[in-house]
Amino acid sequence: MIDTRALKRDWLGNPRADILAGIVVALALIPEAIGFSIIAGVDPRVGLYASIAIAMVIAFTGGRPGMISAATAAVAVVVVPLVRDHGVEYLFAATILMGIFQAIAAVIRLDLLMQFVSRSVITGFVNALAILIFMAQLPQLDPANTGVGLATYIMVAGGLAIIYLLPRLTTAVPSPLVAIIVLGALSIGLGIEVNTVGDMGEIPEGLPYFVLPDVPLSWETLRIIAPYSLTMAAVGLLESLLTAQIVDDMTHTDSDKRRECAGQGGANIVAAFFGGMGGCAMIGQSVINVTSGGRGRLSTFTAGLTLLILLWLLGPIVGQVPMPALVAVMIMVSIGTFSWNSIPNLRQHPWPSSVVMLATVVVVVATHNLAIGVLVGVLLSGIFFTGKVKNMFEVVRVREAEEARYIVTGQVFFASVDRFIGFLGPESRQPDPANHVVIDVSRAHFWDISAIGALDKVVERMRRNGRSVQVLGLNEASTDLVDRFALTDKTGVEIGLAPHP
Repeated sequence: MIDTRALKRDWLGNPRADILAGIVVALALIPEAIGFSIIAGVDPRVGLYASIAIAMVIAFTGGRPGMISAATAAVAVVVVPLVRDHGVEYLFAATILMGIFQAIAAVIRLDLLMQFVSRSVITGFVNALAILIFMAQLPQLDPANTGVGLATYIMVAGGLAIIYLLPRLTTAVPSPLVAIIVLGALSIGLGIEVNTVGDMGEIPEGLPYFVLPDVPLSWETLRIIAPYSLTMAAVGLLESLLTAQIVDDMTHTDSDKRRECAGQGGANIVAAFFGGMGGCAMIGQSVINVTSGGRGRLSTFTAGLTLLILLWLLGPIVGQVPMPALVAVMIMVSIGTFSWNSIPNLRQHPWPSSVVMLATVVVVVATHNLAIGVLVGVLLSGIFFTGKVKNMFEVVRVREAEEARYIVTGQVFFASVDRFIGFLGPESRQPDPANHVVIDVSRAHFWDISAIGALDKVVERMRRNGRSVQVLGLNEASTDLVDRFALTDKTGVEIGLAPHP
């Protein structure tokens, strides 16, 4: 059943703001799509057509209204060897398979893996992207490069002034759009010598058209494209789900991550059939959209449609848009994306959280690979969490009339089994040994086969030293593990089940 209220909210909640924000995004997409095409080693139209198709399709199929998806560097860097060794047609075939993999990921709920990405990793991801966005603008500010001079710096400064000062006067029109229009008019009207969008690469004219990849339908083709498709799908979903979480936080709304996975898959399949490369969500463009007032699906669709119209009807004019204007917009994005409160939080937050955040930033910036950086952050988060839980464990020995009772409190798992075994040493080593030993685990939980193996070892060792042993207080989950994996019942040692105190 169609939710008409959600449909109206997502498409007609604030059409004016969504349309204007989408126009800003479309203008900022052009040089990036061309740049990503160059990275992948393909014609600029491959990145531009991909951005058009992905943005327009994801507006309908995605799970995060207001988020922008298009051709991205994260996917472009993956396909460089494929294009170099086999050609662009194999790229289109790999993009189709990428979309299929992403649709499968939605079916098997891989979006739930986002639950294991900590806030520190997300903060590091955001900060690293902000740094990368800023670094990507540096070639346009390097005086050693052709076309970069005093006029470039003046226009960038003027663009930033418009972007930050205009909202104090009016918010009727997004200030980045005003900056692009004003600087573009000045550059064209006065003939100012600065780099333009056209200098990034040839602006294609005409509309994209439907075409099937010209590759043989064989197992050999599948063998060639499958590894690339799987990597593209994983990187694309990772960046899309993280970006969706960031937009959720910026807009104080929730998104459907499972639908986003499926939507990304469908958008990439369509992009490939129209001569485009693979893509995913773009945090920079999404931030531009949100800060310009874009909140609904209409803003994403407008971005794709505007880009299509610009290339179809206004290609020569778009090619004259000055790069300093877009550099100013992207510098604004990098400043707005960076989590500035994370700097003072380095002292206030627990040191493991700060280490995870910094490690994520350093690895992403050093490798320019978002997947590796996030993976390092997630692994460090897991290690620190494991260490913390491991220390939340203790054993107290109580000597009673004819028995010694060991009261175990905390989590028994692979990281804490050494401490468990150490605490429950052979009873004969105690200064007041007892012949009967009770191990009370009513305040503990056994998580894995390592924990059950440790229990086996402790009980067997005490038995060899002439003690009778009883284990009491196993909860239901721990009992199930003991029943399945413990060896103690095979040696005649009594294991009793008792209720929690």
